[in-house]
Amino acid sequence: QVQLVESGGGLVQPGGSLRLSCAASGSIPSINRMGWYRQAPGKQRELVASIAGGGPTGYADSVKGRFTISRDNAKNTMYLQMNSLKPEDTAVYYCNIYDYVHNYWGQGTQVTVSS
Repeated sequence: QVQLVESGGGLVQPGGSLRLSCAASGSIPSINRMGWYRQAPGKQRELVASIAGGGPTGYADSVKGRFTISRDNAKNTMYLQMNSLKPEDTAVYYCNIYDYVHNYWGQGTQVTVSS
């Protein structure tokens, strides 16, 4: 089993920044892709950013240039630096590990961008 715990969410004003963290523990697959997803009320969950073990990253068009994903394999931790936040970034953000067979999810952390 893999356990994922997100932290770092909260309330921020438009234009502000937040840094999300995802700590992984348990039987972490050695080959995996980690990612951040988000789900706003009434919308489907969407991929925000992903990072493979070797470092290649991908971003949704809506966050390119504003969000940066990174991972520390030694600490089994993934991060999402979010800058220039907009109200439309408001959502529950979920951490994900995909070992190309199974998906593992965290419980989510709320990010609210509002003045």
